[in-house]
Amino acid sequence: MIVYKTLEEIALMREAGRIVAQVFAYLQKGIQPGVMLSEIDRLAEDYLRKYGAEPLYKGYRQFPDQPPFPGVITTSVNQEVCHGIPDRRMLRQGDIIGIDIGLRYRGWCGDACVTYGVGRISKKAQRLLQVARECLEVGIRAAQPGNHLGDIGAAIQSCAERNGYQVVREYGGHGIGRELHESPFVPHFGPAGKGLLLKPGLVLAIEPMINAGTSECVMKDDGWTAVTADGSLSAQFEHTVAITQQGPVILSLP
Repeated sequence: MIVYKTLEEIALMREAGRIVAQVFAYLQKGIQPGVMLSEIDRLAEDYLRKYGAEPLYKGYRQFPDQPPFPGVITTSVNQEVCHGIPDRRMLRQGDIIGIDIGLRYRGWCGDACVTYGVGRISKKAQRLLQVARECLEVGIRAAQPGNHLGDIGAAIQSCAERNGYQVVREYGGHGIGRELHESPFVPHFGPAGKGLLLKPGLVLAIEPMINAGTSECVMKDDGWTAVTADGSLSAQFEHTVAITQQGPVILSLP
């Protein structure tokens, strides 16, 4: 069932989204070569608990037979598409790392992802990050009342493919509210003009994953981490976005 939010409820979700953005600002200075992924995870947990927020990923299962997720954040490095585990690996110069944060604050959820370069990164990686960020931006601009869900995906797909990249199709965005994952599922590819009619009060997590090579993914043995099937780089950016009468409003900003 799709749950439409009131303006008052969207304002409460804005508070949750603001804390997500603040955690990113706090972590950014620590994204350096030699830093352990588990240390970034610890810093994120310390910060969000300090502000009274509940982490939503730790212990989470998508399926009954899946192992519980061990981290507070997800840390997806280089060819890892999503759901990377914040273990004892260390970041290296030239890596890229996608950090995804989901939390609940006063009963409402916030969710966002940012992909960072670690130290000096290659021009190839820089361009991927730039295009992945643009894919999110065009997807948000397409989230207008009166448009359809397919318009978001079509805008993202067009942006990625005209720049020589591919959109991951196995994973997508989602509705969000009192629960982290609500209806509808948000595909990041077309066709335009199809799917759910976008109405004010709908709140979506739009989170395109953009691959430098094939769109296909495979699962690592840890039961969580999706990686590109050909070992190419992958980047992701995500915001929580409310559909309003005036257009899309990003809730996960500082």
